Amino acid sequence: MKEIAQIRSLSLWIFLIPFLTVNTCLLISVNYHIFDSTFLSVDQIGRSDFTIPYLDGSLSISRASRTFPQFLVFKPGMVITAILLCVYWFKNNTLINNFKNTSSKKNTFMIFGVMSAIFLIIHSLLLGIETDIKIFKFLRRVVLLSFIIFEIIAQSLLVINFYKLKNQLKDFFHQNILKLKILLVSILIFVAIINIPLLIVSGNIHFKHGLEWNYFIGVILFYFLTSLLWKK
Repeated sequence: MKEIAQIRSLSLWIFLIPFLTVNTCLLISVNYHIFDSTFLSVDQIGRSDFTIPYLDGSLSISRASRTFPQFLVFKPGMVITAILLCVYWFKNNTLINNFKNTSSKKNTFMIFGVMSAIFLIIHSLLLGIETDIKIFKFLRRVVLLSFIIFEIIAQSLLVINFYKLKNQLKDFFHQNILKLKILLVSILIFVAIINIPLLIVSGNIHFKHGLEWNYFIGVILFYFLTSLLWKK
């Protein structure tokens, strides 16, 4: 099926583009001195001493990406990722309908997936706009949280659909990879639930930043596993 080949390719790009994007922003933040005395001089807010935020949480993704010149990398990278996500969810919707022998049905996972991509675009556009208006800052957090929630719901519903169709799909994908995807989604849900009390209170900044970087990797790892799921 052509959808399978397209989904495999899309998944790899959806993993690679955001991974390279945020880590490029991190490298710019840590190596800001390279850009001194150039037109790409890094904004003071976006500068950082050497850090591995996945381990020490010394830097947030927002701080590493919202100022000049990092946003020149981050915003296009996230918008491109969001567009690819929309295509990804549409292709999976078509694939599932083919195996269910239905047509023109909008599966719930597709709706949540496309909405998550829309929230990602909105978040990317809002990031870096500095304002003292509290409602705007609150809205920005709501948009980011909505992206994460809708994305995890979409991923969960998709693996549930695959699991239900596993007998029909057994000749098309590696069942062990599907089990890994189910495990990954379960971990993401579990981590989100147990950390809600810590996230809604002040403090624990380094822990929150470290969680942010690692959770981001977990979310996009879903797509890397998808690229391995389907047999060629």
